Amino acid sequence: MYTNNELKTVTLNTLRDLKSKGEKIACLTAYDATFANLVDKAGTEIILVGDSLGMVVQGHKTTVPVKIEDMIYHTKIVASSVNYSFLISDMPFMSFYNANVALDNAKRLMQDGGAQMVKLEGNRSQINIIKKLALSDIPICAHIGLRPQSVNKMGGYKVQGKSSNEANALIQEAKKIEDSGADLLLLECVSSQTAKELASEISIPIIGIGAGSEVDGQILVLYDILGISQGQLPKFSKNYMDGNNTIEDAIKQYIQEVKTLKYPTDKHSFK
Repeated sequence: MYTNNELKTVTLNTLRDLKSKGEKIACLTAYDATFANLVDKAGTEIILVGDSLGMVVQGHKTTVPVKIEDMIYHTKIVASSVNYSFLISDMPFMSFYNANVALDNAKRLMQDGGAQMVKLEGNRSQINIIKKLALSDIPICAHIGLRPQSVNKMGGYKVQGKSSNEANALIQEAKKIEDSGADLLLLECVSSQTAKELASEISIPIIGIGAGSEVDGQILVLYDILGISQGQLPKFSKNYMDGNNTIEDAIKQYIQEVKTLKYPTDKHSFK
């Protein structure tokens, strides 16, 4: 495992190297300087400033109300405390509805916010947008499977890729996204069998959340692993404050369990 003493900062090449070695990548969200400092010092390879802040910080029922200005602000304050982790920022709802708008907002997240990569909830309709960003040397993480920004269109939070037709469509979608220039793939709430099949077809690192253990890394919402999120904990998450006395210890245990394949278990996965 890479540590803060071995590398000054995690880069995209670091993540590719970890994948090639078969070492799992540990990722967490952060939304402010204090928590970002703890996550960074613990040795988390990726910090995501997720639009999930709309729910866990702003108190909305979905991520849809989050604006680009919110993301720039939170990315900037997180970036101020990050020295080791690779920093990704979400492109919120309607911030990438065409290629030119996406390019302008991605530029703002990187120049004004300090992000090293942008994440967008992508499907086949975003292929041209991904190509445009990639040609502009903007690192991209594409988010497929369950896409929270599309929850109203998708009819709720449902597991994806359960049927053979859904699985095949998701795998083909991932291939096209990779071919378009995406550097990472985030796979959310997908059948573990489908995730396993998809991982065998894709060469870029795949980060899962509720996508089983066969992908290259795991990400969870920080507030969930600390047991401070409102409402019921998602099936794929785990409260790491149970049995730990400090936040630092909880984060370190999460990282260790990802690295040693103790998380996720079947309990945290979908069939």
